[in-house]
Amino acid sequence: MDVSDELVEVFKALSDPTRLRLVKLLGGGQSLCVNALAKRLGVTQSAVSQHLRVLRQAGLVTGDRQGSFIHYTLRTDHLGTYRKGIAKIFGEGAS
Repeated sequence: MDVSDELVEVFKALSDPTRLRLVKLLGGGQSLCVNALAKRLGVTQSAVSQHLRVLRQAGLVTGDRQGSFIHYTLRTDHLGTYRKGIAKIFGEGAS
């Protein structure tokens, strides 16, 4: 998949306000489970799970099983790649 195609998927995933809030919560290097995310966002666990599915498919978050819970974190390694792709599209930092 081309970087442009990947960016389209990322932008689609981030087009929802709740998903943006999820990314912000996970952006501080935190690892949180669905229950904690639902409580902080004030939405149902089911809604959080659906939003996390979209973010996982876009490569923005990853889950790590800890006991009977899955803790989600932001994939900062992919964010650097997306940042570079955005810079190329807008003609910044062309090398």
